[in-house]
Amino acid sequence: MKKNVPASIVTLGHPDHAMLASIADEITRRASGSDALAAKFSAMLRQCIDDVIMTPKTGRRSYDDLEKTEKTYIGTRVEIELRAMLRLPKGRLDTVILGHDVDIKNTMGSNWMIPTEAVDHPCILVAADEVRAQCYLGLIIARPEYLTLSQNKDAKKSVSAQGFANILWLLLHHPYPHNFWRTVPPDAIDRIFSGASGNLRMAALFREVQRRPITRDVVAAVAQQQDFMRRIRSDKGRGTRDHLAREGILLLSGQYDAPLIAALGLPKCSGSEFISYRPTSQAQVDLAAQHGIALAAAPQT
Repeated sequence: MKKNVPASIVTLGHPDHAMLASIADEITRRASGSDALAAKFSAMLRQCIDDVIMTPKTGRRSYDDLEKTEKTYIGTRVEIELRAMLRLPKGRLDTVILGHDVDIKNTMGSNWMIPTEAVDHPCILVAADEVRAQCYLGLIIARPEYLTLSQNKDAKKSVSAQGFANILWLLLHHPYPHNFWRTVPPDAIDRIFSGASGNLRMAALFREVQRRPITRDVVAAVAQQQDFMRRIRSDKGRGTRDHLAREGILLLSGQYDAPLIAALGLPKCSGSEFISYRPTSQAQVDLAAQHGIALAAAPQT
């Protein structure tokens, strides 16, 4: 998305304000509030993109690695997931909100392609900026005067530079999770996925990426097994946590080990995140033991 998005002029007195404000309120209500909308939308968008990249299966690390058809499918996936997230029905266009036919457009670039059938109808505009890890959610009535004069071979037009000001933003330059694998060195990725079993791959993941919260989705993708949660906690000496403990590495759960995570000064983890850490002093080893985790190896200094 372009860095300099003009301020919205969709305020009281604007011809589109009443309709767009009512649709915005309905979307926010369906998401259970503005904070919930921001959290759910950003997570949904990240998941849609990562599920198509499929790093664990393909070795690809970014959107740029995708085939053209896969990039197109992300837009379809976002449309489906957004409808499901907001419990919206399918309509003559993509959905119906408060009796209005609404189109849903997604872009990973700087603009949207508006089809002829969506002209003069409200559109939900979705955008993701993978480089800056920012996402966007806006509303526009696709009036001809807001669109470019030029069109592509399918007669689709873009939002014009002046038309951008007629977007009512629900989320603008909003942060969303980085693609995890873009932040991991390629040689580390190779070591992680070289493991022949889920246990070995998970152990390599938490050995290679320490002091950083890792989501359950990333762990599940690396494990590629249904019982990974049992193994990540402990499994009678056979689980990932047990393997790492013998190496002197703590594997902690945001749900069960929050006090120890805080005591060690590690980044806060949500209940669905995990973090690993190799203690650097005997005091930290003793602290882990007080919380019920015994490490076999001596701390690294």
